[in-house]
Amino acid sequence: MFRKIHSNRDPNATVLTELRKEFKIHFERCSTKITQKLESNFKVSFSLMITLIIISAGLSFTVFRNKEPAEKSVKHPKVNVVSDGFDQISTTAAAIRQTINLKQAVDSLTRKKNLSKRDSDLLDSDLIKLEQLNKYHKR
Repeated sequence: MFRKIHSNRDPNATVLTELRKEFKIHFERCSTKITQKLESNFKVSFSLMITLIIISAGLSFTVFRNKEPAEKSVKHPKVNVVSDGFDQISTTAAAIRQTINLKQAVDSLTRKKNLSKRDSDLLDSDLIKLEQLNKYHKR
């Protein structure tokens, strides 16, 4: 049912190489004709190329010119990378300190066997603060 199919195809033979083989004669003939025409009329072909370059440059600066002015980018205020980096590091360090303190408070409250009303309120508020810190720093 599942037999391996054997092929005698050349692995280097692709569609493009086969097309090149097939049409090689035509491409070579056209190439030699074009080369002969350019060599026989060298000055005419050179002046035609220069003329086309000048016409192209003229059209690109006149007819095909973009009429609308370029959009000016929104100017961002200059940012002091060093001080902003230190500010960001210090706020992150403060958040980490606060997280550690809150986790220690939560751990100490959860170790107790019986919680008073004040302890449970404190535990709830600490857990809410931890959740808010995590949400703020995940952004």
